[in-house]
Amino acid sequence: MKTEIENCIAVLKKGGLILYPTDTVWGIGCDATNPDAVDKVFKLKQRSDEKSLICLVHDFKMLNEYVENVPEVAYDILKYAKKPTTIIYDDPIRVAENIIAADNSLAIRVTKDEFCKKMIQRFRRPLVSTSANISGEKTPQSYAEIDPLILEGVDYVVNLQHEKKSGKPSAIIKLKNDGSVKVIRQ
Repeated sequence: MKTEIENCIAVLKKGGLILYPTDTVWGIGCDATNPDAVDKVFKLKQRSDEKSLICLVHDFKMLNEYVENVPEVAYDILKYAKKPTTIIYDDPIRVAENIIAADNSLAIRVTKDEFCKKMIQRFRRPLVSTSANISGEKTPQSYAEIDPLILEGVDYVVNLQHEKKSGKPSAIIKLKNDGSVKVIRQ
């Protein structure tokens, strides 16, 4: 695992794209603070840049570094969630402008996956994490189902968990600074 993390970090530092297993599905990732890398993700997925992307962080402390004001309820939601849960926060900070939605929000998940956690911890920046498919196509349930265009379009493919079946995409909850909570995807 250590070699895979080092290989990923080298690619991420150069603004490259990685294909990696997450706590949900295989993801396309890049440095969430690098706008050029984020543009590459949109191009590879053939996705409109008006649709936002999810970021991964390794813990609550890191979450607080990239969101102006994390509502208290977020900690409770994440503490008691039984499955991976992504929360959309208002007022993200220190990330690439092109991953911030038009309403000044950003979807962030505190990952529980050991590989992702260690990689993000070593990289010291959040990672973009979007499903490894062309926009509008079915999300692959395993490495074997990933479109060759995606495989060829990334700079590095993590050599771990290729035989594992993916889980379901994360739950998504939108928290507004006014205290409102809205479930987007269960």
